[in-house]
Amino acid sequence: MDHQQLYNVNVLSQDVLATPTEIKRRVPLTARAEQAVLAGRHTVEQILDRQDHRLMVVVGPCSIHDPVAALDYARRLKALSDEIGDTITVVMRVYFEKPRTTTGWKGLINDPHMNDSFDIEHGLQMARKVLVDINELGLPAGTEALDPISPQYLGDLVAWSAIGARTTESQTHREMASGLSTPVGFKNGTDGGLQVAINALLSVSKPHSFLGINAEGNVAIVRTRGNGYGHIVLRGGAKGPNYDSVTISLVEKELARHSLPANIVVDCSHANSNKDPSLQPLVLQDAVAQIVEGNRSIVGVMLESHLHAGSQPIPSDLSRLAYGVSVTDGCIDWESTAQALREARARLKDVLPGRVAHRPAAEVRPLRA
Repeated sequence: MDHQQLYNVNVLSQDVLATPTEIKRRVPLTARAEQAVLAGRHTVEQILDRQDHRLMVVVGPCSIHDPVAALDYARRLKALSDEIGDTITVVMRVYFEKPRTTTGWKGLINDPHMNDSFDIEHGLQMARKVLVDINELGLPAGTEALDPISPQYLGDLVAWSAIGARTTESQTHREMASGLSTPVGFKNGTDGGLQVAINALLSVSKPHSFLGINAEGNVAIVRTRGNGYGHIVLRGGAKGPNYDSVTISLVEKELARHSLPANIVVDCSHANSNKDPSLQPLVLQDAVAQIVEGNRSIVGVMLESHLHAGSQPIPSDLSRLAYGVSVTDGCIDWESTAQALREARARLKDVLPGRVAHRPAAEVRPLRA
């Protein structure tokens, strides 16, 4: 009997990938980068525990396609972070994997050469190098955990993780997130509904056992303790934006009903800006206004920002790519980003400390051991 008629019927080839240990050996974690990762994770946890009054801002390109431009952006962001750091803690958005509704470029890890060659091993090395360089600046990084294997290669360089709207409902991603070493934000579903994210938060906090790989690339049964730092990210949906004060109040009530911490991150992009990147600063202004008026649940925001505004298609001749312009979702430019964050800092610097000072002790969760 020809067993090939029974399995791998639609598989053209299988290339053996270097193990996580080998990729980490080629692009090692430096001492300075390690400190930035640990400090970034601790700060985000402190914010979620209301022991740090600052607002978390996850900001950066929709996706990373040019390491040079990414580091250029990171240097500017680090300087801005130092300037506004008494009020806002900055995490650079460093996304390497892009979920696609149909087809399209899947990101630096999957296709680093942007020519459908899918040199994933090289992409993993490039991604690690970008993360090391950014953390070397003292700037923590956040990313979307999309492929369940990627965290074994990159997880030691990430301070905050997101589970996207398309995968929040996925059991595989909930299991994976329960074992991530970072705080993890779950986005509401693409329809704008909250229930899938609420269910994810309940799931991720519990222990799980599932199939995965270990550092040596062997298939393993992964057993997790659960992640106590899950939180919801509002990104709007098919029905429109969901960052308004009425929706925020409803989310607070739903979180309370399930005995979940009232920690909400507002994604200023996607449906919350009606897919118009230039509207992101207005969404940020609204979130800031809610905090000024007494909101205590908005702990962070997300912005898609690059060196230059807009987006561009990927040309067949890559030399024609414009420098510092997104190849996925459109972004606001650097000048608009810096202005928006400076304005937010000015409005919040005297307000945010009171949110911690007046928070009832019973609502403060003890730090994870």
